[in-house]
Amino acid sequence: MATRGRKPTPTAIKELEGNPGKRKLNENEPKPERKAPACPKWLDKDARKEWHRLAKKMEAIGVLTEVDMAAFAAYCQSYARWKEAEEFITEHGTLVRTPSGYWQQVPQVSIAQTYMKQMGKFATEFGLTPASRSRLIADAGKATPGDEMEELLGGDP
Repeated sequence: MATRGRKPTPTAIKELEGNPGKRKLNENEPKPERKAPACPKWLDKDARKEWHRLAKKMEAIGVLTEVDMAAFAAYCQSYARWKEAEEFITEHGTLVRTPSGYWQQVPQVSIAQTYMKQMGKFATEFGLTPASRSRLIADAGKATPGDEMEELLGGDP
């Protein structure tokens, strides 16, 4: 049975957004190491290029961790397949004449749309779209939280 309501926003994203709802953050949420996973060998050439283009940047802002390999690989593979379909469309056009003389849309148009939708969903999850990125507040290299008592007493963190 599916869960009801909106899917929860990961705590890492809420922290980068500055916790806009000011609700208590889930302190028990798993916190995997902020380390980009290794690029899978089975990815297409263009998918590997996309992986290498983005992985370190996403690791630096804390949205890609060692356990995100499958989701990020799916994004990269969707990108590669979308790119392949778009290159076909650029070279051959969007329509073809059937043997009976009618014009018909080439299958690559719907293929490109499908992969673009998949890419968009993954891109939003990882903060890779302008709208989702605009809600993030950059973590200025804050690796570990300071001592709460020192902060409360006004000492140096």
